[in-house]
Amino acid sequence: LVLLVFGAIARCTNNHSSDDTLPLYPLQADPTLDITVNGVTFTMVLVEGGTFMMGATDDEEGAFDWEKPAHQVTLSDYYIGQTEVTQALWKAVMGYSPTSVLWSSTKGLGDNYPAYYISYDDVLSFISKLNSLTGRTFRMPTEAEWEYAARGGNKSKGYLYSGGNTLDNVGWYDSNSSSTIHPVAQKTANELGLYDMSGNVWAWCSDRYGSYSSSPQTNPTGPST
Repeated sequence: LVLLVFGAIARCTNNHSSDDTLPLYPLQADPTLDITVNGVTFTMVLVEGGTFMMGATDDEEGAFDWEKPAHQVTLSDYYIGQTEVTQALWKAVMGYSPTSVLWSSTKGLGDNYPAYYISYDDVLSFISKLNSLTGRTFRMPTEAEWEYAARGGNKSKGYLYSGGNTLDNVGWYDSNSSSTIHPVAQKTANELGLYDMSGNVWAWCSDRYGSYSSSPQTNPTGPST
């Protein structure tokens, strides 16, 4: 399903948003924050703001046209979840699990597996309940926030994948996953200590789908329509 950001939830496919303002939860200096909900603890990682080139350049092999043009983006500080939202956390917040219908031992079932087959509206419900339980302001991240974190933020070493140049070391994908989902944090973390930012499961971000602009942007939230 997702990673979490203050105020956010995250990892990302380009998608629509119900809130273009996206206020961030006031930051603390802690590099990580452990938060417990109904007995389940998850970790938030501080991503210090900075400027990076978002999107793909013409010489990047395998890039799609809709990932271009590369453009300069500047972001403020935020926190993001160290892993995908696990099935244990989903159950702790929502009070149910979509077993037998959506989650199965064939595809991946267990407390430390990511929550998957979760709709955008389901995520909004999850966020609302999580905020109520914690008294904090989580939200989905923007696509820019997700990509900056995946690239390693201001600690980036310019790897091809999130955490290294060899995909087998950092992510589950078609050649090594046996067509199943795997527990979180089994591969090497990236420069920020984030896991599974390449591979394993798709996830949501807040942006509506739309074309990139080549103009520099600060804290972009995606298209308005």
